Amino acid sequence: MPENTAMTGQRFPAKELRRFVAEALIAVGLPEDDATSTAELMILADLRGADGHGIFRLPQYIRRIRVGGINVRPKMRVVSAAPATAVLDGDNGMGHVVMRRAAELAIQRAKEFGIGWVGTRGSNHAGPAALYAMMPAAQDMIGLYFAVANANHMAPWGGSELLLGTNPIAAAVPADTEPPVVLDMATTVVSYGTVKLAALSADPLPEGWMIDARDGVPMTDPLRSGDGLLLPIGGYKGYGLALIFGLLAGTLNGAVFGRDVVDFNHNDKTPTNTGQAIAAIDIARFQPIEEFKHSIDILIRDIKSSRKLAGVREIRIPGEQGHQRWIERIRDGIPLRPAVLAKIQEQAKELGIEPL
Repeated sequence: MPENTAMTGQRFPAKELRRFVAEALIAVGLPEDDATSTAELMILADLRGADGHGIFRLPQYIRRIRVGGINVRPKMRVVSAAPATAVLDGDNGMGHVVMRRAAELAIQRAKEFGIGWVGTRGSNHAGPAALYAMMPAAQDMIGLYFAVANANHMAPWGGSELLLGTNPIAAAVPADTEPPVVLDMATTVVSYGTVKLAALSADPLPEGWMIDARDGVPMTDPLRSGDGLLLPIGGYKGYGLALIFGLLAGTLNGAVFGRDVVDFNHNDKTPTNTGQAIAAIDIARFQPIEEFKHSIDILIRDIKSSRKLAGVREIRIPGEQGHQRWIERIRDGIPLRPAVLAKIQEQAKELGIEPL
């Protein structure tokens, strides 16, 4: 739901949630290193407030693993390579594992050649886009990330057929003493994960998120989302962005896009052949890194201290709220909605692992 509606629920330390996710994934066959890596990224999503992409997704991942929809022991390989580019075939592995490796390859290439661009195919859902754009930023680089969403919930502008996904994008730019600038957004008004989270608690959707695919009337019942279309950001402009980023993350890499996208919300068994792209840009090839980061600090402070409209309390920088959530949840724990917690505890009992 919107970020200004505080989520209430029992809180758990991040360490405990990481333990639980790793044990659950090991129980269904993931190697320990991959389970630990995936758990770290999933709980980082929760720490930053991306609640529709963290531990909430665990039951869905486990279902797909159990029926063979995800390969727990993939043989990832680079199928096309040049000095600054590569295509990584994830062999239908966990998306988090595939994307971490893709980010590592992009960073390695950027260190040597100034820029690295790595596309993936044969991947899976990998959580929020920001996780991967922030990896180059942690190495004093600019990170860019694009992905083809794992289900189509948007129609071409003016159409009613589900041919496009939320196709998320992210960019991360390091600063000096200020938190990094991190843009993470779907090309639809809201991500479908947020709609699923609302459905779990039967929370109504605000008007402007979805419309009925049959008549274009606003849809506010999340339990009927299967009959609806997510609206693009900025009207036809969001549709254009979704199309272009899908071409870059999917078609360019030999991954699926458009009509061929597998809806992983309703099909646990078929490999999704998800496509993603990660780019790392070495800032030091353009100017001294400390000068650049200092200039970002100045720009951030200038924007935040600029004149506000009447009634506006604060001007925010992209990623600032996620950083604040991270600080708060590291300190106080990660809240889980009662419905999410019930599903997680049920999963523990089924897998025979220690509950939360």
